[in-house]
Amino acid sequence: MTLVLVLVGGALGAPVRYLVDRWVSARHDSVLPWGTFTVNMAGSFILGVIAAIVVRGGPGWLLTVAGTGFCGALTTFSTFGYETFRLVEDGAWRQAAASVVGSVVVGMGAVTVGWAAGSALGSP
Repeated sequence: MTLVLVLVGGALGAPVRYLVDRWVSARHDSVLPWGTFTVNMAGSFILGVIAAIVVRGGPGWLLTVAGTGFCGALTTFSTFGYETFRLVEDGAWRQAAASVVGSVVVGMGAVTVGWAAGSALGSP
């Protein structure tokens, strides 16, 4: 059953990632990978919400389907790594550094805000 939950979540998260990435990227004329940044930050926020709800007594299957499945397919560390490598390869060192630092800092902020929101939603 766990595998089915992960598959369902992943089947939803992967096309959302693709569509959001394309939509955001088409609206920015920049070397920075804004589409990947957006899906990774959204996934961090959503995972924070879901984890807090589950920790506060929500159903454990929710973390499996939404956390592992959906957020796992929505977010993409491999693309982040590749796009950062390409920035460095193209000589855009500052943009690469900004992308890395921004992704870590904003990602931690997003999961923290998500956790706070999920805690408020999951309160008894």
